[in-house]
Amino acid sequence: MDLDVAALTFRVLALGGLIGLLLGAVGQWSRFCTMGALTDLYTFGEASRMRMWLLAALIAIAGTQGLLAAGVLQLDAAVYLQPRLSWLSHLLGGAIFGAGMVLASGCATRSLVRAGAGSLRSLVVLGGVAVSAQMSLRGAFAGLRVDGLDRVAVELPHADLPRLLAAGLDLPVDTLRLGLVALLLVAGGLWILRGRAHLGAAQWIGGGVVGLLIVAAWVVTGLVGHLPEHPETLEAAWVGTGSRRPEGLSFVAPIGATLAYLELASDQNTVLNFGIALVIGTLLGSAASARLRREFRWETFANVSDTAQHLVGAVLMGFGGVLAVGCTFGQGLSGLSLLTLGAPLALAGFAIGSYAAWRYLSWRLERAAVVCGG
Repeated sequence: MDLDVAALTFRVLALGGLIGLLLGAVGQWSRFCTMGALTDLYTFGEASRMRMWLLAALIAIAGTQGLLAAGVLQLDAAVYLQPRLSWLSHLLGGAIFGAGMVLASGCATRSLVRAGAGSLRSLVVLGGVAVSAQMSLRGAFAGLRVDGLDRVAVELPHADLPRLLAAGLDLPVDTLRLGLVALLLVAGGLWILRGRAHLGAAQWIGGGVVGLLIVAAWVVTGLVGHLPEHPETLEAAWVGTGSRRPEGLSFVAPIGATLAYLELASDQNTVLNFGIALVIGTLLGSAASARLRREFRWETFANVSDTAQHLVGAVLMGFGGVLAVGCTFGQGLSGLSLLTLGAPLALAGFAIGSYAAWRYLSWRLERAAVVCGG
């Protein structure tokens, strides 16, 4: 490998690991969790964590779209910006992932953070997510995805809302881009400020840092790791990423890739990439934060039923995350930061699936209470 390419690849990996360290530490401290934000709303009508999530989303959108408008970033090669919209996969995959994250007591990212803080239960969940993700990418589940669900799609001139509207309205794309961002910032910001009395430092800092890390991932993979002309292929390349494209923060496929790397690390064809560095960094960052704050606690499953529930949730997350082309971080924040049409579909799926699973678990608890009371 050319020395400059090797050095650039190392830089992308190191920065990916650093982003993971920060995400793990901040996630452990602030309790940032999409599943928790949704179930807090369902159970208590409490929206503090949802406001933290929205703050992260708004910062991610503003930062990413601002860099795109300024011409600093060029992310057309990102998987989220491909013009073929597999709408059924986004919606159904999101619903499957949403149900899985409730059954598994947290999404893939939250499971990483909890595993770093001592949860053996989350470590088992991560193993299930990894195996299921690999099966969905190129194994037993791949046929259903590639030959079935992904074929239900529409071809669009553009995958993102600013360029789609600009083409339809014959307006400058950056004018629409900045107008949409301003509208979202005002509407979302007002809702966040309405509940500011219930937001502490953890919510403000947690949401702010997560949003900035979403932007940082695009900068690292889309700018730092970009070669206008690779010395071997003489074509544009993005080094250090598993997809050879610009990548945002996403965890389902990278968790699967991490397992594959651990299995085949001695194989010369197996190399580290940005996603694997991100996963390892997140785990270590959470562990460091938990140790420093004296919150590291070993925990495991309550019983066989609890184990089975979490394993089912893990499998659903692995398949659903791959089908939706991203988890609550991948589609939910990274995809949303690009203002794609697929992201809202996946978000709707996350909400539908998580609500259905929450209702199911609530019914089980009520049924158990009746049986015990009787």
